Amino acid sequence: MSTLEIKDLHVGVDENGVHTEILKGVNLTLNTNEIHAIMGPNGNGKSTLSAAIMGNPHYHVTSGTITFDGENVVEMGVDERARLGLFLAMQYPSEIPGITNAEFMRAAINAKRDEDHKISVMDFLKKLDKNMELLNMKEEMAERYLNEGFSGGEKKRNEILQLLMLEPTFAILDEIDSGLDIDALKVVAKGVNSMRGDKFGALIITHYQRLLDYITPDVVHIMMDGRVVMTGGAELAQRLENEGYVKIANELGIDYHEEA
Repeated sequence: MSTLEIKDLHVGVDENGVHTEILKGVNLTLNTNEIHAIMGPNGNGKSTLSAAIMGNPHYHVTSGTITFDGENVVEMGVDERARLGLFLAMQYPSEIPGITNAEFMRAAINAKRDEDHKISVMDFLKKLDKNMELLNMKEEMAERYLNEGFSGGEKKRNEILQLLMLEPTFAILDEIDSGLDIDALKVVAKGVNSMRGDKFGALIITHYQRLLDYITPDVVHIMMDGRVVMTGGAELAQRLENEGYVKIANELGIDYHEEA
């Protein structure tokens, strides 16, 4: 079992000489063989948490720790964290012309391996074909430039394809359901569910219960005002769907007003 542990994490951004704190003491422990979901209103730190875990330099950790099996990763670069076994499926994946999907994924797999254990072309193609079939992706997608000209749904499927190919220890999935129709949502969920097991854990960031109808979380967290304010089982997501954030905020004594 591996563990990703976040302790008293404070994170902010510096703009025009002003530091704005976004995360105000987040605590969270994720083990392999667990899927956690984080839900919360816009602007309360969910995506900032995902960026901080992966080491986005725009976000500054001012205090607290992020440890992977006891090793603090806060001072590591993004590439070091990825080699360690962290993965981020982004809400808005970038388009990268000039490198194909297949080239990118084979290079990413080999970046985690030493020179004597690089994946062969044949093994790579077998694995790629298997995972693209699972996600109902056309073969031609492998030879298209990375995300260039992809629809929103295609980009999200492509993020899950990368997840299946790279097989990280922990995946942070930032709003992978955003903009998906029901068929695409089911395919994405199928890919994530195929990874469940003793060697994999995931942190799913979402606004909506509907994704969690297809990927049943072991733990659900509610984030408000830069903190995890409530934690429970899958039933907590359903409660949130029924009651909304205002009622829970009032229950906890948090000053929160629903956006107009």
